[in-house]
Amino acid sequence: MKKFYFIAALAVATLSANAQEKLTLSTYNGTNVAKYDGKVCNVTVNRLMFKGWNTIALPFDVSEAELNETFGSDCKLEMLVGAESNGGNICLNFQDCKAGGIKANVPYILYFTGETANKKLAKEAVVEDAVPALSYAVKGMAETVSMVGVQTKTDGKGLYGVRAIDNSDAKFVQIDETLNGFYATRCYIRLSSGNSLTLTTRHLAAGELTSISAIAKDNELVDVFTTTGVKVASQIPAKEVGNLKANIYIVKGQKIMVK
Repeated sequence: MKKFYFIAALAVATLSANAQEKLTLSTYNGTNVAKYDGKVCNVTVNRLMFKGWNTIALPFDVSEAELNETFGSDCKLEMLVGAESNGGNICLNFQDCKAGGIKANVPYILYFTGETANKKLAKEAVVEDAVPALSYAVKGMAETVSMVGVQTKTDGKGLYGVRAIDNSDAKFVQIDETLNGFYATRCYIRLSSGNSLTLTTRHLAAGELTSISAIAKDNELVDVFTTTGVKVASQIPAKEVGNLKANIYIVKGQKIMVK
């Protein structure tokens, strides 16, 4: 038993020693995160947050409680879950994921309801060095959309970002040489083709889907309900759900948006 206590005490001492390293993320100049990869650090990041939607990617996890403490309990967090053709342009589908908090090296959009201000996030965390990125093939178009987190200041020409004057609905606009690039902990959208297209944003609730194909085969027979529980279709082929009146429906226990 004494040996067990000795090992446990040694483990705690080792963890405490590792946690003594301090890492302050510079959102303007960038930080050599690789130097701290895999280490437990006392991390501090100061982020200028604009009222409305901001982009964010961090090299460590942040819980929902920590998000609420730093950015307010009414903040929102969404992750890119797909993209689709929208009349020759592209609609980006973002989904509420706040309950899971921020995961290390995943790009997000974060809604801040306060007035523009510098917000400080400080915690003990395991630091992970990786390039934050999510990529999706655009439905109905020969195009791939990637959302990428920035680790050091990046030239924004040809990329898409959320400007402060356009951030009430997370509007991603193409950046040219007259605008600043992207600073660390921010994110941008890149199109594989390099084409200049208009990007629109759709905000989905947690668990909400935009395509029936994600949960049922085309000819699978399904019942369709409204969100209040009223059945609007009985045993129809899943592929016909998209022909229903524009609304949000429940199919196989999942929310489906029909445009």
